[in-house]
Amino acid sequence: MKFLVFIFVGFHILSLGSGKSIYKNGITQRTFQDIKEEITSYEDVAKAIINLAVYGKSQNRSYERLELLVDTVGPRLSGSKNLEKAIQIMYQNLKQDGLENVHLEPVKVPHWERGEESAVMLAPRIHKMAILGLGSSIGTPPEGITAEVLVVTSFDELQRRAPEARGKIVVYNQPYVSYGMTVQYRVRGAAEAAKVGAVASLIRSVTSLSIYRWVIVFI
Repeated sequence: MKFLVFIFVGFHILSLGSGKSIYKNGITQRTFQDIKEEITSYEDVAKAIINLAVYGKSQNRSYERLELLVDTVGPRLSGSKNLEKAIQIMYQNLKQDGLENVHLEPVKVPHWERGEESAVMLAPRIHKMAILGLGSSIGTPPEGITAEVLVVTSFDELQRRAPEARGKIVVYNQPYVSYGMTVQYRVRGAAEAAKVGAVASLIRSVTSLSIYRWVIVFI
C-alpha cells in the first residue's frame, strides 16, 4: 500500500513539474510554477518575521515566555486552572504584540485530577520509590496493590514470558533508543501488561538520563 501511495504522489508531482494544469473532479489544479510563484511572493514577509524573531525586539521572546509559563504558572493539564491562567497570559501577550485577530474560543477537553501516588519496594529491602502516575490512568484501589514484579526489556520479551506475568507488576526496563521509539512503553505499556494478566505496570522515564527513573501505571 505504501508503494502505491508513493507512485501516486510521485506522478502528481511530476505532472505539476511539467507545467501542465492538473484536473481533478472537473476543477483545474494549479501548476508547480503557480505554487512556486506564490511561495516566492511571501519572501519579504518571511524575512520580516525571521528578522523580528532573531534580531529584533522579539529576540529570545519564546524562551522568556516559556520561562514565564513554567516558573509562574506551573503544570498545565487539560481543563486545569493553571491551563486557564496560561491561556489568559498568552492571550494578553499576543494582544499587546499587536497581532491581528487574537481571540479565544470555547473548547471542551477531558479533565484529569492527579491524586496521591506512592510505591514501596518491600524486598529484598524496604525502599520508597519516586514515581509519577500517568495522566488518565486507572486509579489504584484504596488498599493498594502488592505483588511480585516481572522485569522485561521489551514487548517481545513480555509476550515470550506471558505465563509468568499473570498477577504480577510488569516492570519495563527498556533501553532508551530515541523518544519516538521508547515512548511506546509509556503509551502501550499498561495495555500490553493487562493483556497477559498483570495487575500493574511500571516503566522507566522516557529519557536517556533522569534523576527520577520510574513511572507507575496501575491497570
